[in-house]
Amino acid sequence: MSDPVLYSERGSSWWPVLWGPAFALLGLLAEQLTLGPQHVAMWILVGLVLAVCATIWVYGRRRLLAVRLTTSELVLGRETLAVETIAEVSDVGAPVGARVLGGSWTVPKGTGEIPLRLTDDTVVLAWAKGHEELSAELAKLVEKRSSEL
Repeated sequence: MSDPVLYSERGSSWWPVLWGPAFALLGLLAEQLTLGPQHVAMWILVGLVLAVCATIWVYGRRRLLAVRLTTSELVLGRETLAVETIAEVSDVGAPVGARVLGGSWTVPKGTGEIPLRLTDDTVVLAWAKGHEELSAELAKLVEKRSSEL
């Protein structure tokens, strides 16, 4: 039985994969409207190459920037943290040099940081685009767990 997902971010959608073929189609149409040689095969190749590059980029973002919170674990990028190891979410200061969860050196661009105090009294930085919502969900889980103890 899997835990219910309380918060989720995909990291990226797949629609950027269509940018390359769309630009190649525009280039092909512009070439068709002008006099001169036609390079249909080249535009198809350009569209395919750009789509492959965008697919790799989107796959990486979906893997490294995905956020998922369930009742038992917080997954940030490549790292999973058990919710039971989180001691405090509210009123935690972020000390200089606090470890960023997810395997990165810094909080990803476009995300907000959430300092978390763990049960071993270390402070780590979680992150999300909707950091207020994730912080509220984490606070509810930690409060619920502490009231059960």
